[in-house]
Amino acid sequence: MSDGLVIRGISAGEFARAWPIFRAVIAGGDTYSYPPDLTEDAARAMWTTAPSRCFVAECDGDVLGVYMLRPNQPGLGDHVANCGYMVSPAARGRGIAAAMCEHSLAEARRAGFRAMQYNFVVSSNEGAVRLWQRHGFAIVGRVPGAFRHAVLGPTDVYVMHRAL
Repeated sequence: MSDGLVIRGISAGEFARAWPIFRAVIAGGDTYSYPPDLTEDAARAMWTTAPSRCFVAECDGDVLGVYMLRPNQPGLGDHVANCGYMVSPAARGRGIAAAMCEHSLAEARRAGFRAMQYNFVVSSNEGAVRLWQRHGFAIVGRVPGAFRHAVLGPTDVYVMHRAL
């Protein structure tokens, strides 16, 4: 992990700092189901409007990653957290996603969540799957062809879960 990495919550007013990463990640069409032409305003609303909370990972003033934490479901399912993580293409391989995962698990525990679930992990995103497994997540389900991968076409997605 990068020395000097700071992970902190941000408000909607700071989301513009995270937007370049968000835009770059969804433009690839290989890891997130968001439409590649999603607007900054729509992304900001999804990731910063309560009950969602947004965090950035910064080093020397540069935003290297962004993640969102929220209840996986409303009402009777709101004791299970959900997260989404994005790392700047230029910062990949430096442990940023791992640091954000660890931070999100601690934040989720502090917020009273009992478990965390990822609903839509693209199976071809092998690095992410391995990373989440190293952090205690198990694949608890597979949805065949649920993701329209920009290069590979219909691709399976995993549901991953772990207790907190």
